[in-house]
Amino acid sequence: MVDGFGSGGPRHWRARLARGRREAWLTGLVRQVRDGTTTASAGSALDVVAGHRDADGDPLDARTAAVELLNVIRPTAAVAWYVAFAAHALHRRPDQRKALRDGDEAHAEAFAQEVRRFYPFAPFVGGRAVRDLSWAGERIPQGSLVLLDVYGQHHDPDLWDEPYTFNPGRFVGREPGAFELIPQGGGDPRSGHRCPGEGITLTLLRTLAARLALLDYDVPEQDLTISLRRIPTRPASGFVLTLLKSAIPSPPASSPVTAGKRPGRSGPASF
Repeated sequence: MVDGFGSGGPRHWRARLARGRREAWLTGLVRQVRDGTTTASAGSALDVVAGHRDADGDPLDARTAAVELLNVIRPTAAVAWYVAFAAHALHRRPDQRKALRDGDEAHAEAFAQEVRRFYPFAPFVGGRAVRDLSWAGERIPQGSLVLLDVYGQHHDPDLWDEPYTFNPGRFVGREPGAFELIPQGGGDPRSGHRCPGEGITLTLLRTLAARLALLDYDVPEQDLTISLRRIPTRPASGFVLTLLKSAIPSPPASSPVTAGKRPGRSGPASF
C-alpha cells in the first residue's frame, strides 16, 4: 500500500487491491470485537476505534472504523522507509553514531528531522487545481496539474545553509517553520494538509535510529543510489546489513520500540 501510493500502472493497482483486502479484513475484525467473538487489548487502536462513538452517541459503521484503523497502521509501516534512510545516513556519516549511542535525546530528535529533510521519501507530490487561481503572479486554471517540489524545498539554499550536507546540528535548538520542513505536509495539522501523525513518525524514527546506532554490523556491497523519479523512493537495495555480534544490546526499559533482529540472532537484515 505504501509502495504504490504515488505510482501509476501495476504497482498502483496492486496497492489498491491490497488496501481493499486489508479494509475487508479489518471490517470483519471490528464486527467480531463488537459481537464479543474477538477480544481487543484494552487501549489498543482496535479497542479504541471499535468502541468510538460520534457526537450523537452512535458507533462508527464497521467499514469506516476499518478505514480509521488502517489510517493508523499504514503510516506507521511507512516509517520503515525513513529507517532505511537513517541507516543510509549512518553508513555515510558514522560520526553521527556516538551521540545516538550515548542517548543524547536532542541529537536524536535533530537527526530524525534531518533525515526527513535530506532524504526524499516523496520527491514531489501532485494535485489538481479545484478552481481558477493564481500564485506568485502565475495563473493556474481549474483542472491544472500542480506539482509541489518537496525535494527542491528541502534543498533550497534560501531556506537551508549548505542544503546538500547532512547536518542534524541545524535542528538543535531550532523548531522549523510550518512551511519550511514539509515531508508530511505544511501548515497546521488542525486546519491544513499536514499529517497529524508527524509526531508519531518522529518518535518512532528517533527511537529506531538510536537502536540502529547501537548495532554492530557490516554493510555488504549493494546499490545504495536513491532515485528522485520514484514515489515513494528509497535506496535501490533497500538497505541490507549483516550483524557482526551474536548478542544485540537490549534497549532501555522505557524504550517503546525495538529495532533490528532479536537477541541471539545474526545474519542479513534489511529495511
